Amino acid sequence: MSMTEQVSESGIPLGALSDTTLSDTAGSASTSVEPTADSVGYLTGAQALVRSLEESGAEILFGIPGGAILPAYDPMMDSTRLRHVLVRHEQGAGHAATGYAQATGRVGVCIATSGPGATNLVTPLMDAAMDSVPVVAITGQVASHLIGTDAFQEADIVGITVPITKHGFLVTRAEDIPHTIAEAFRLASSGRPGPVLVDITKNALQSDTVFSWPPKQIAPADGPATRPHGKQIREAARLIAEAERPVLYVGGGVLKARATAELKALAELTKAPVTTTLMALGAFPGSHPQHVGMPGMHGSVAAVTALQRADLIVALGARFDDRVTGDVDSFAPRAKVVHADIDPAEIGKNRAADVSIVGDAREVISALVRAVRNEDANGPAAARGYADWWQELDHWRTTYPLGYDVPDDGRLAPQQVIRRIGELAPHDTIFTSGVGQHQMWAAHYLPHEKPGTWLNSGGAGTMGYAVPAAMGAKAAQPGRTVWAIDGDGCFQMTNQELTTCALNNIPIKVAVINNGALGMVRQLQSMFYDDRYSGSTLHSAQEGIEGAPAGTRVPDFVKLAEALGCAALRCESAEDLDGVIEAANAIDDRPVVVDFIVEENAMVWPMVPAGASNDDILTALNLRPSFGDGADD
Repeated sequence: MSMTEQVSESGIPLGALSDTTLSDTAGSASTSVEPTADSVGYLTGAQALVRSLEESGAEILFGIPGGAILPAYDPMMDSTRLRHVLVRHEQGAGHAATGYAQATGRVGVCIATSGPGATNLVTPLMDAAMDSVPVVAITGQVASHLIGTDAFQEADIVGITVPITKHGFLVTRAEDIPHTIAEAFRLASSGRPGPVLVDITKNALQSDTVFSWPPKQIAPADGPATRPHGKQIREAARLIAEAERPVLYVGGGVLKARATAELKALAELTKAPVTTTLMALGAFPGSHPQHVGMPGMHGSVAAVTALQRADLIVALGARFDDRVTGDVDSFAPRAKVVHADIDPAEIGKNRAADVSIVGDAREVISALVRAVRNEDANGPAAARGYADWWQELDHWRTTYPLGYDVPDDGRLAPQQVIRRIGELAPHDTIFTSGVGQHQMWAAHYLPHEKPGTWLNSGGAGTMGYAVPAAMGAKAAQPGRTVWAIDGDGCFQMTNQELTTCALNNIPIKVAVINNGALGMVRQLQSMFYDDRYSGSTLHSAQEGIEGAPAGTRVPDFVKLAEALGCAALRCESAEDLDGVIEAANAIDDRPVVVDFIVEENAMVWPMVPAGASNDDILTALNLRPSFGDGADD
């Protein structure tokens, strides 16, 4: 795809957004434009970038300078409205911007130079795209006349990131910068949120231009629909009233739309069970009696089975991804589907919908509440409370609750550690998580009562997410405690950002769940590869050594954390657990890392094997639930 063939979210060809959004010219910006009454006079492109970021509402920039982006760094020193956090790796900048955005609902900003600096943002951009997080990434580019010559640190980052961004801009003229930044923030935060890339050539940053704000806007084509169609809402309400086994299947779109109050009203009105996906934990209180848990591969038996046996699924801001459906052909075979999403491309993509509703989740749910009340006024259907359905659900919840074994010898169970961190954490604590077993245990055993308190990498499953995301969240919410729940494998990918935290007064807390292995890989090898642990043991030098300490000891996470400027603790026994967690909670003047040495053979249960039907859910190794209806072993 050529640059001129790219289109914006609104459907307008990128080159048609304006004659200044994208330029084919290699020269510097014109200085023949005279200042107007609305302008502030001549600025360099770099100064215009800083001013544009200020006016767009940016507060914190996470980044690393380099040659092509260096002109932008000089005027940052003069800004009283922007805080720059110098990270240790561009991936950390991207995940920190994501953490900032998830903790605030505002656009996160990261910045990098050309070439390898820009390509190091690819993983966090893909992560933000998969989880619909509003991020603007600003990258430097070689001078316009060098583009296409394989110049030093030249990379077509716009082209590279086409599949993983909502939109990408290449800016070659200084006068294009204000409009492009304004458009980038609009695109990132409107409709289904996501990442936007702005690549700016060095000569555009160095040239002079006339700056004015707000920039002239070209009226976009019709944006994404936010108000749902009334006919579809009425049809959905009718199906809800007629259903005998309904389920509200809630995805991360409900959090993005800030529709949690509306969701609670709908749930309590309909009395239907609620299941919240990994990305939606906290959208509905986990302790609410109507909450049946998280669905999917490692979901609760009650949630997975409720979806399988439902006669109606009302999907709100969810996308029927493979981790929820398992084998999609056998997923919820008797259920009709109402699917509501801001992104029409998601509706019917993985599961056909009987009623399709395109709109903002908050407006959709509010309209459903009104429509269901109207149905109730015309008949007693919803008032029955689904007594038989709830009897089944409560049986599954009591018969197959979440649980774990605690070692008899006083060693720590990883689930036990995470549960106590959640129970002892201060009110309003934000939790981030890496990816793997500890992520699933955190999903199960942390308290998920409020929106915006659970940040994780859901769609991409990015190891190394937890620490930089926690950094971004804490920078955004300095008055709140932020715990990063990480594994010893994930922690070794991005722990250098603890130095960033130490030097920038960002006192996050990190729990390293240290089992000496890539835990989820090890679990799969135990289940499907006859305990052949190929490439998953992180302490291989100690294997076979009698009396060798458990967990990863090279590196020594306590010494490493101290070297990175953090307080460091280690906990190896259940009797010390609460005291160590309380000591970590009491440290507020610097980051703190706690190395929890846990039992290495613990597994995540329940589990639906990849590609299998959700009917094949396991509660332990080779153990399936018995539902007493012939549908199980």
